[in-house]
Amino acid sequence: MAVIATISSSPNRTSKTDAVLTDIARQLQRAGHVVVPVVLRDLPAEPLLRGNAHDPDIARAVAALEAADAVVVSTPVYKAAYGGLLKTFLDLLPQFALRGKVVLPVATGGTPAHVLVVDYALRPVLASLAPSSITPGWFVLADHVTLVEGGEVLIDEVAHRPLREVTAVFLDTVAGRSLVAAGAEPREAVA
Repeated sequence: MAVIATISSSPNRTSKTDAVLTDIARQLQRAGHVVVPVVLRDLPAEPLLRGNAHDPDIARAVAALEAADAVVVSTPVYKAAYGGLLKTFLDLLPQFALRGKVVLPVATGGTPAHVLVVDYALRPVLASLAPSSITPGWFVLADHVTLVEGGEVLIDEVAHRPLREVTAVFLDTVAGRSLVAAGAEPREAVA
């Protein structure tokens, strides 16, 4: 059993980014892992924007991240880049904050033109924090996610299947057995 921090960087309480992250978190919990949510929008704005890592709320968020074995980073895409809330938080972290951790990057956005954000914007900034592994990530088109009254989330199969696959690779890597390195086909995560 691993402790996995999930970083929610959507500024909105009801968001498709959070819906996708919640779906992933449920898969991780069903696989027997402890999920620790780190919700960036709940951090105090002034200390966050001023880079005050000593603020108690921010220090707790950083400590939760540092204590985790693995991290799922989710972000909405704005103007072909990951969100400013995520960037502001990442700037507060120590240089090697992700050392020894497995990281799964996930993004949501309104157009397929943003699909490269995961590999060309998010992955490099995460790599600068020295994780042991950044597993294949996924971009989910916002049109493929439906928020239903009562908190239920529907993710179209065209997005849900690859999302389950990258989550399975992440889980296997967390468990210490990378299917990608072995050249095997990934199994699907528990649905």
